[in-house]
Amino acid sequence: MRAGRGIRVTGGILIVVAITALVGPWISPHDYFTTNFDRPLAPPSLGDMHLFGTDDLGRDLFVRTMLGIRVSLLVAIVASFVSLVIGVAYGAIAGFVGGRVDAAMMRFVDTLYALPFIFFVILLMVAFERNFLLIFVAIGAINWLDMARIVRGQTLGLREREFVEAARLMGASPLRIIFRHIAPNLVGIVIVYVTLTIPQAILVESFLSYLGLGVQEPQTSLGALVENGVKLMESASWALLIPATLLALILMCFNFLGDGLRDQFDARSLS
Repeated sequence: MRAGRGIRVTGGILIVVAITALVGPWISPHDYFTTNFDRPLAPPSLGDMHLFGTDDLGRDLFVRTMLGIRVSLLVAIVASFVSLVIGVAYGAIAGFVGGRVDAAMMRFVDTLYALPFIFFVILLMVAFERNFLLIFVAIGAINWLDMARIVRGQTLGLREREFVEAARLMGASPLRIIFRHIAPNLVGIVIVYVTLTIPQAILVESFLSYLGLGVQEPQTSLGALVENGVKLMESASWALLIPATLLALILMCFNFLGDGLRDQFDARSLS
């Protein structure tokens, strides 16, 4: 009961944030790239519709923050989708085949675990030449390791079930068994784990943008806004507090959502 209420509350907050990020820039009289050197570092005001104030170039921070939220949510979608596809396919194949193939595939995963995560993402970004979409693909291409381990562990148990044995006796190929019989039974745990990996992807992108390696101007992200806000902290505290608070809120909501879904999944498994 408590988990269900938490899921509804955090899900509702995320929906409100997403709708505001999509609709807000349309109804604002300002855009995200026009500079106004007559109004640099203007505090939040309703009079001129600078709801979050302006930055050091006079650009409207409300619109730029909404754009940053869009980027963060796009990270959540693209990186998680890449992680989902690679992790589920890799883990299911390793768990179903077993034996030496499983051992070799999981040792490869262990080797990737030993590499510095951020360093590997930066190498992929250099290879992708900071393409806006491929940055997120690079994050997802690293974020699949945990997913593969969890799916492999679940598959080891599912491959001994009666319906898998029946599919074998009917002459189904291994790939057909994996994707038609085993993968559908992984949906619950996969959905739960995706909601827990989304905050990690958002945080990695924000960290890269904070270092200046993520989204490039005139585009922006919450990490880039926080990085710029740190520079302006003494003269314009709102430039740091607003994007940092929204970033923390989004991460917290996704974490609570994942915990709630996991609790409900565990409760159903025990019942």
